[in-house]
Amino acid sequence: MARPREPWNIRPAKRQASVPVALRAEVEAKALDLIQNVLKPRCVKPPKKDKTSNYIIDIQAKWFRNNFYFVSTYACPSPDAISPTFEGKLARMEPLGGGTFALYAMRYTGKEWVGVLDALSVDQCMKAIRDDPWFER
Repeated sequence: MARPREPWNIRPAKRQASVPVALRAEVEAKALDLIQNVLKPRCVKPPKKDKTSNYIIDIQAKWFRNNFYFVSTYACPSPDAISPTFEGKLARMEPLGGGTFALYAMRYTGKEWVGVLDALSVDQCMKAIRDDPWFER
């Protein structure tokens, strides 16, 4: 028997599809290739001369729970910086089942995800992250 929802919870719990080990390995391999051959050459640049602007020093990808994230690491060269580095999320691949993913981009505020594309294969996700303006840094 289904459990009744709490009256204050207006959205039902969203169940994510589990990701098979083979698909996880495929996603990781294609993401690493995309990062090494496209994203790092495009986004990781030498520091600016003004010595106060943040700049990207690394891009990585990792699984967290059931989602796959692309994350950029920024350097903070300013003497007033709270921390020498910080991470900014770039993209999130959420599994939908059947080898498809929903693709999300982080808003400019850095606080919420925007659903960009839906029901994409791994190759389509990598192409979108490479070419779509939502994922430019």
